[in-house]
Amino acid sequence: MPKISNKGKEMPESPIRKLVPYSEMAKKKGLKVYHLNIGQPDIKTPEVAMNSIKNLDISVLEYSHSAGFESYRRKLSVYYTTHGLPINIEDIIITTGGSEALLFAMGSCLDAGDEIIIPEPFYANYNGFSTASGVKVVPVISTIDEGFALPPIASFEKLISPKTKAILICNPGNPTGYLYSKEEIFQLAELVKKHDLFFIADEVYREFIYDGEEHFSVMNVPGLEQNAIMIDSVSKRYSMCGARIGCIVSKNKELMTTAMKFAQARLSPPTFAQIASEAALDTPQSYFDEVITEYRGRRDILIEELNKIEGVKVATPKGAFYCIAKLPVKNADHFAQWLLETYEYNGETVMVAPAAGFYSTPGVGLDEVRIAYVLKKEDLVKSVQILKEALKVYKN
Repeated sequence: MPKISNKGKEMPESPIRKLVPYSEMAKKKGLKVYHLNIGQPDIKTPEVAMNSIKNLDISVLEYSHSAGFESYRRKLSVYYTTHGLPINIEDIIITTGGSEALLFAMGSCLDAGDEIIIPEPFYANYNGFSTASGVKVVPVISTIDEGFALPPIASFEKLISPKTKAILICNPGNPTGYLYSKEEIFQLAELVKKHDLFFIADEVYREFIYDGEEHFSVMNVPGLEQNAIMIDSVSKRYSMCGARIGCIVSKNKELMTTAMKFAQARLSPPTFAQIASEAALDTPQSYFDEVITEYRGRRDILIEELNKIEGVKVATPKGAFYCIAKLPVKNADHFAQWLLETYEYNGETVMVAPAAGFYSTPGVGLDEVRIAYVLKKEDLVKSVQILKEALKVYKN
């Protein structure tokens, strides 16, 4: 029998999606499942995006340029510039989601066996992208006790080796919701310049900032033009996860020329989705104002309710729409599966994402879960009530 590749065997399962079969079984039994496991917003996609493709008059569904439609890139450049980011059309390559942008970045910056330093917990698919690229993740642990703030720079520096080629952050963070300050970004910028590394910043949640805080982009650091790579996506900003449109952004011309080779190898990003994404740039500010107000309210009620549960610890997120909660359980994987497979409360249960999959250090995060507050407020209250009742009867 032919053998599966070692890379394939080492490819990690998604902690966000691996429990889907159990949720499907729970639904078949007639249970209502509240999905706190995945960052799929319930916010409506902007009308301007949907209307752009409803009655589209296209006789041939053609390839686009490998970098994406010029009209979209030009309009995207204007959007960034308006938001204080000095990004030109030649600094942008449109990708099939932020995921492909990250794969292009890793493929362009790192060779097999090279190392990338990432503060953990981090977006679980960073593990998958690194495995697919043959790259080793070197984690720096941030803790819930510190609100998942940036670990001391000395913790990063002592991990830098001849194989280290890049540092990657998500700002604001998935799964923690932590927002890196301008000072923290500058600290990392000085470090990557000192050691001649790439600084990759996944900024797909840039618009989701709360409490009067401001997002500071890696693209705004003076003198970092040759090191900085920004990853972006329409998925969360416009509630267009299914569009699968993102981009890789950098002023490093050699980097972008290299990334273009990867873009050419996959031909082009999807046409309909680019048309919708370009139209989405005309979304009025009122849309974002309403969305931010809604998410801030959801965050507040979720954190308030979680703090009422004995033994639960949670850090208040400043951005994105996730939080990490430490539960009074030994193994959150087992608990999450038990919730779907065995437990119900008035015919309902919840699905959470075990947080161990958001770490690469073995044994860390075993008692934590990631919760996405993408449900309406009343459903979040019900979900936390179910968690509270479930923890009363769960046997570790």
